[in-house]
Amino acid sequence: MRVDKYLWCIRYFKTRSLATEACKKGHVRINDCQVKPAREVYATDKITVRKNQINYIIQVTDIPDNRVGAKLVDIYRKDLTPKEAFDHLELVKYSKDYYRKKGAGRPTKKDRRDIDGYTYEEE
Repeated sequence: MRVDKYLWCIRYFKTRSLATEACKKGHVRINDCQVKPAREVYATDKITVRKNQINYIIQVTDIPDNRVGAKLVDIYRKDLTPKEAFDHLELVKYSKDYYRKKGAGRPTKKDRRDIDGYTYEEE
């Protein structure tokens, strides 16, 4: 089975075209080699997928015939993604919230001066 179709079948991507684009952009690796969308996937392959700032590591256990339900996904893959990857995503989310809350609008004059103070040297 093609790697883009496999990633779509085990529900890592919502559409097959999104899986194909991820392969073309170099976000998918099999056994630490960058692959094209048409690359065949076999059992015991180790797939690394970069999605939402997380490197998901998947061990292929079996090849599905077609797209499977969410409850059956674990039959066809083993998730080897370390817990630290998800912790890092939480830290990134909190660091964004530290400066401005979502929906707070445009920066104020004071915020703009502070930003300019970091980026430009004062004369």
